[in-house]
Amino acid sequence: MAEQAAIPLIVLTRHQDNVEALNSTLRNAGLAAHCSWIRELNDLGDALAQINPHLLVAFVGPDASDTAKVMSVATQFGNGTPVIIARDQVDEDIMAAAMQQGARDVVTLRNPVRLQAVVSREVEAHRQARSLNNTLHSAREYRAQLKSFMAGSADAIAYVQEGILVDANPAWIELYGHAAADMMIGMPLMDIFDPSAHTAIKGALVACMQGKWSDHSLRASALLNDGSSVPLDIELTIAEFDGDPAVRLCVPSQKKDAGNLDEQLTDALEHDAATGTLQRKFFVQWLKESLAHPIKAGVRHLVSIQPDRLDALADDVGPLSFEEFIGQFAGIINEVRQPNDLVGRFGDGNFMLLMERGTTRDIETWARQLIQKVATQVLRVGDKQISCTCTVGIGMIDPRQPDAAASINDAIAARLNGHEAGGNRVHLIDHLEEDTRQQAADEIWVKRIKAALMENRFRLMQQPVASLLGGERGMYDVLVRMIDEQGQEVLPGEFIAAAERNDLMKNIDRWIIGAAMSVCGSRKIDRLFVRLSKDSMRDKSLLQWLANQLKATRIDPSHIVFQISEQNATEYLADTAELAAGLRKAGFQFAIEHFGTGRDPQRLLAHLPLNFVKIDGTLMQGLAVDQGQQQKVRDFVDQARGRSISTIAERVEDANTMAVLWQLGIEFIQGYFVNEPEQVVMG
Repeated sequence: MAEQAAIPLIVLTRHQDNVEALNSTLRNAGLAAHCSWIRELNDLGDALAQINPHLLVAFVGPDASDTAKVMSVATQFGNGTPVIIARDQVDEDIMAAAMQQGARDVVTLRNPVRLQAVVSREVEAHRQARSLNNTLHSAREYRAQLKSFMAGSADAIAYVQEGILVDANPAWIELYGHAAADMMIGMPLMDIFDPSAHTAIKGALVACMQGKWSDHSLRASALLNDGSSVPLDIELTIAEFDGDPAVRLCVPSQKKDAGNLDEQLTDALEHDAATGTLQRKFFVQWLKESLAHPIKAGVRHLVSIQPDRLDALADDVGPLSFEEFIGQFAGIINEVRQPNDLVGRFGDGNFMLLMERGTTRDIETWARQLIQKVATQVLRVGDKQISCTCTVGIGMIDPRQPDAAASINDAIAARLNGHEAGGNRVHLIDHLEEDTRQQAADEIWVKRIKAALMENRFRLMQQPVASLLGGERGMYDVLVRMIDEQGQEVLPGEFIAAAERNDLMKNIDRWIIGAAMSVCGSRKIDRLFVRLSKDSMRDKSLLQWLANQLKATRIDPSHIVFQISEQNATEYLADTAELAAGLRKAGFQFAIEHFGTGRDPQRLLAHLPLNFVKIDGTLMQGLAVDQGQQQKVRDFVDQARGRSISTIAERVEDANTMAVLWQLGIEFIQGYFVNEPEQVVMG
């Protein structure tokens, strides 16, 4: 547990000895205090407004008017700050008079035990009052939520032609805070949305007009009339307006049918009113339920996020505005997370996310982008403008034995380690420690892999590659699963590393290639993408083996696209060029996957005879709102198009990213947004 932050106090006195004596007395009682010394009463008002203390201790003389003057300033500027009067002499009459004027008590340095007790009492009372204010604020928010559920509202609908808003219903006008429709009709659509969403909106409009947008919800931040912004989930459909094609935008209302009112009330009670995230109890329930179902591919980790120097931020904005600040901070997280990410509030400013991505690197990339976004935001809380940084901790989830409690602890511990290292960073804890267990584990895995090869206990999986240009091309990425002795599916992440370390990848690759050729011979498929390991890529006997397989199966080799990673292609460029030339001569096609994150991707485009490049999935993380990243992907697309190379985006996981890729000119996409892997039925 982190040490409790020092209590901010203001001490009004002309003598420094009083400040030191008070500080020493409190420290001896175990109360950590940060005493701000104010010499003159004229400076007290500014100090109260700037420091926002938990307590004011004012040393006054025997004249009763001194206490009255202090209380007048405290009442005007203190915002409810409790006041303790300190004097040389104290009796019942003096206490009664001071408390009638508004002081909480009167103390003397000559009785340190009572001084300690009074300060402890008032500090605790102040904390409880702040907690009560937060609770009352949340209660008001809950009442507003429930009232909204009961009352309901109409869907907000607008029509767009060639990027111009041509019609909008009253609910849309009201949503944006305008008094009449003519204040919005004729405006460019982009003028009423945050610039970070423009590329996604343009792509979605194009896709919708081409009839390629269905059942997808686009997330974008609307710019309201009062200068604020609000995230919207927008449904797009192709329509007509005045006889011409248009796109219909709809923001569904919160109106609920009476039949499912109980469900909506339950949903309102499960979620935190200020942030819209799950409350801790319900997050844990959903987390356990999610972990009870094994992930089919990729990784699943817990992520803990919290603003840096949270206590100082809380004191800066004050107790009444703290929830507003946290709500805006949560809004930043909601802007960049994916809809299927489970998110909950784990304390005043701590948020926990269950994230499923292709690789751990994808999650780390997302975390760094969030940190960068938070650091560049200025939050307006009341009359203050607040900027902050945040730290992200990542706890690994073992896919074989997921442990919710252990992973939560790891995520929080990782975040705390990041805070201790200075904050504004990503920190990861991995207790799997593969290096320390590698040798013993490999011995077991080698036996299991060899047995699976001999007993034909591997299964081919396919993941569709969808075209953004129209038409079903019948393209699939080939994946593999191993079936264990009990008939359970084993993911590649569990056995591939051991196979690579023990020279078994060539055997697995050849099983996959043989199975892929069988599929091409028995089914109508345009392209099958088959990845080759580093060992197969450098295997000089591979081309002859492939020639023999072609003679035996008599398939059209152009249906198979062999792919290798950008890292392997860069490290072994000569071997890659030789392999690519041999494959092209034999009639196969060739691709580079995970493209765009290496040290010189353009060099690969110039030196290799490529048919496809698969742009790395990490570049898809946050692409919808990162204009710099969008430009990077656009450059890759333009360079590939100039060489007649087709482009595929990897690990596309949400509609906003797909919309941006449409606008950037990507030809194909793959990932969980398109379809998750499914087993190939042979024959």
